[in-house]
Amino acid sequence: MSQQFRQNNLDFGEGRGLKLTTIVGFLFLYIPILILMLYSFNASRVASHWGGWSIKWYIEMFQDRNLWAAVTNTLIIGILNTVVSIILGTLAALGLHRFNYRFHQSLLLILNMPIIVPDIILGVSLLMFFVLLNLSLGIVSITIAHITFSISFVTLIVLSKLAQFNKTLEDAAKDLGANNWQVFWKITFPNILPGITAGGLLAFTMSIDDFIVTYFTSGVGSTTLSVYIYSMVKRGITPEINAISTLLVAITIALIFGISHIQRKPQD
Repeated sequence: MSQQFRQNNLDFGEGRGLKLTTIVGFLFLYIPILILMLYSFNASRVASHWGGWSIKWYIEMFQDRNLWAAVTNTLIIGILNTVVSIILGTLAALGLHRFNYRFHQSLLLILNMPIIVPDIILGVSLLMFFVLLNLSLGIVSITIAHITFSISFVTLIVLSKLAQFNKTLEDAAKDLGANNWQVFWKITFPNILPGITAGGLLAFTMSIDDFIVTYFTSGVGSTTLSVYIYSMVKRGITPEINAISTLLVAITIALIFGISHIQRKPQD
């Protein structure tokens, strides 16, 4: 009886310790972001001095033409990256799931390389690759660079959805006379669509958030939002930077919640 009591106390203590550690971890991660969001409403131009509540930095942000040129470039690159990554990533996932290649494990390892390799190494290697190809740095080079690492994320998410897919549905459709295209569009595609959508949203999120790879592969007239924020920081931190960063954080959080919601949907 006393041993059971001690065991219960031990489990209770471990549970409290785990909860405390989790809370401290979340506070460590999110308090700086909350402070940034708070100071985006600071009336004072000096970031370290609180001068009262104001939304003038958001007004100034929306009137900044250079900022919106960077936003336009970011959206163009993000959309192109998302479309191409969805197509290539879905095809790669289908190929890896349906066929057992001789070098199947090696292909999976190669697929994970853009995720494992540090961004700075990926950025430098892509820059050298574009120089060897004599490709001018700009929106095209940034888009290709983003596609390089986004395909891996899309492929892995679609693969996880295919792993949950009941293949007997395809066999039943074929028994009823459906050809391969009909089976894919009427059976396979609707079932993996949540995975494709989640992969596309993640690819778009990674694209608009990326700085290191974009910095190495960007050129004149192709400044993205992340690079523009970096150039502003070098001139000094102002509440306008906080306002831009707050908007970017809000968009990112919305996309992440969208991905999480889609992935939680039960498969029919």
